[in-house]
Amino acid sequence: MDAHLRDLRYFVAVAEELSFTRAAERLFVSQPALSKQIRQLEEQLRVRLFDRDRRAVALTAAGRVLLPAARDMLCGWDEVQRAVSDAAAREASVLTVGMSTSVGRGLIADMRERFAERRPTWSIRFRQVNWEDPTAGLADGAVDVAFVWLPVPGQEQFNIQVVAEEPRYVAFRNDHPLAGRATVAFEELLDEPFIALPETAGPLRDFWLALDERDGRPVQVGATASNADETFAAIEDGGGVVLMASGNADIYRRPGITAIPVTGLSPSRLALAWRAGDHRNVIRDLLHTART
Repeated sequence: MDAHLRDLRYFVAVAEELSFTRAAERLFVSQPALSKQIRQLEEQLRVRLFDRDRRAVALTAAGRVLLPAARDMLCGWDEVQRAVSDAAAREASVLTVGMSTSVGRGLIADMRERFAERRPTWSIRFRQVNWEDPTAGLADGAVDVAFVWLPVPGQEQFNIQVVAEEPRYVAFRNDHPLAGRATVAFEELLDEPFIALPETAGPLRDFWLALDERDGRPVQVGATASNADETFAAIEDGGGVVLMASGNADIYRRPGITAIPVTGLSPSRLALAWRAGDHRNVIRDLLHTART
């Protein structure tokens, strides 16, 4: 049975990271799923690719032979995908923009209008992607550009243009003891259960749990949500509170839920991201439409 490109991509990630944990974070998959695919690849090839114990992961001789060949195959396939995508985009004259939350802030209306002025024969298609992929479809090539919240896992692979910097708010049910306040200090929220992004969101999950501002205090995760609807359902069910950008607090106003500013936290940053190797002029024109 031939090895799948996905299995080779998983193999290369583990070989480069020499850590199943870091490779799983890089690939946005769970560690057990990654380990299972590597075992299946080893069974297909009838060789052991890694020597691994509790403390270290190392390539075997067979793994060292496979690594450059796997890189070449993946690089070739990526080039083919880009060429096909470029050809399809030229024919359809469509750019796909990913997002994980509603963007609002006047950004999309401005983008459509200004892009139409620059590229009258082109159009923009927006695609909603759940928070399991914090790159909003950019990492796997499903979109050309994405609205993302920083930090993004694997951020060095992308170019970043910040389009909004906003303070963080906290949202909770109207019957919460703090709901009547004008603001709340983050230290007052340390013992609250929080609604978290999926673990595959990596550093972005940590940011919205404000791990860096807890001074080592552990976070209590009351629920995990993959999108805005799940988040507000969890709030309504008493699953916890959630941090969000001030602009999203305006967008997602709902009966029975209050959002107020939180002091003592660094601001959130909304950005446009695109792949570092994507130098198409149409991408440059799209980026010029995003006002800061």
